[in-house]
Amino acid sequence: MNIRRACVEDAEQIAKVHEQTWIETYQPIIEQDDLQQITSFEHRKIMWETALQTNHHVFVLETLHEEIVGFIAGGKARTDYLEVEGEIYNIYVSPDYQGGGYGKELLRTFVEECETIGYQSLLVWILTDNPNGEFYVRLGARPIEAEQITIGKGTYEETAYGWYDLQKLKQLLASSHSKS
Repeated sequence: MNIRRACVEDAEQIAKVHEQTWIETYQPIIEQDDLQQITSFEHRKIMWETALQTNHHVFVLETLHEEIVGFIAGGKARTDYLEVEGEIYNIYVSPDYQGGGYGKELLRTFVEECETIGYQSLLVWILTDNPNGEFYVRLGARPIEAEQITIGKGTYEETAYGWYDLQKLKQLLASSHSKS
């Protein structure tokens, strides 16, 4: 497996992973009618083509056959009032590759990017009922804010998990890497 910076040519594969993992993750949480209102694959592909032309903080996880099976994207935090500098906008690993430590490796890569930028803190927003929230808690993230969001016609709670010390997160990631 290899992690590298994404390029515009990766948009289609990223959109595929995004769609597949999003549905798999949120199907048990989001009402079916609301889930069907979510962005189509074609729209996601265009979204990623646009994002990759402007945002260089996207990294992909690929197999030896150059198939993208995960990614992480982020940048400057979009919520100034939380006093956190960086934000993970998306992190997804295909279901067949979950549980192998690849999410931690993507996160480690992104934390290194955050250090290069000069960020010392980081957050991620996820639906509160997302069982994958434990991933962040095990790595020292704390819930720092919750708010209601609209998906389709439904209203769902979203929680921001944050790290106010990226050095501590980096140490946790390094110690979990050495155990794998």
